[in-house]
Amino acid sequence: MSALPELDDAQLARHARHVLLAEIGYEGQQRIRAGHALILGLGGLGSPVALYLAAAGTGTLTLVDDDRVELSNLQRQIAHADADRGRLKAESAAGRCRALNPALRVQTVCTRPDAAALAALVAAADVVLDCSDNFPTRHALNLACRAARRPLVSGAAIRWSGQLAVFDAREPDAPCYRCLYPEADEAAAETCTANGVIAPLVGVIGALQASEALQLLAGRPAALAGRLLRYDALGARLRSARLPRDPDCPVCGRRAG
Repeated sequence: MSALPELDDAQLARHARHVLLAEIGYEGQQRIRAGHALILGLGGLGSPVALYLAAAGTGTLTLVDDDRVELSNLQRQIAHADADRGRLKAESAAGRCRALNPALRVQTVCTRPDAAALAALVAAADVVLDCSDNFPTRHALNLACRAARRPLVSGAAIRWSGQLAVFDAREPDAPCYRCLYPEADEAAAETCTANGVIAPLVGVIGALQASEALQLLAGRPAALAGRLLRYDALGARLRSARLPRDPDCPVCGRRAG
């Protein structure tokens, strides 16, 4: 493993509250500083993910989104402002991240990557965050993460309900996203556009995604590896359940390959 970057006085002052945590400490913050997170989707979930990872001192962020900011996005997509309407979301979010942490390295991808480009983006990252809003993208990202053995932090939110899971392909018995959702049925997918979503819900799920990603970057196991966390905002309930690996999964089971 290459030498971890030293933290200068300004970085130590900025991230002192992390360094004080026994579970992170100086070395954990060094690892975060050396880390590279790939965020796919800079909407409701990707906004808090990107902002928290930037503020927390992640060394490199790669932001992927081919959409532009619209008026209806501003109810919940907090990385964007009214003045950003019409801008590419990846560029708008990158500007906010740089304003939070000038030491951050931000890369933007403002096109929808094909399978080869997605595989390269995933292989270059240390942790991948799925903040997309459709099943085909989620399944494509799952395939790329399994192939590159990169941990995938997946979040989703609709109406009053959100969910979060971590699929860590580095673990031999870990389930994958396909174990949870066997069918990539675009017609069955629900979106915020058609169904609505309470604004803070995406913030709750996005913040939890960022927390899991930071633990992974710091060299700790993700708390939600192999588990599914569901959040009911209307009833103020959190529920967690183990996610078993599907032995017949075509991605990670005995049918794989």
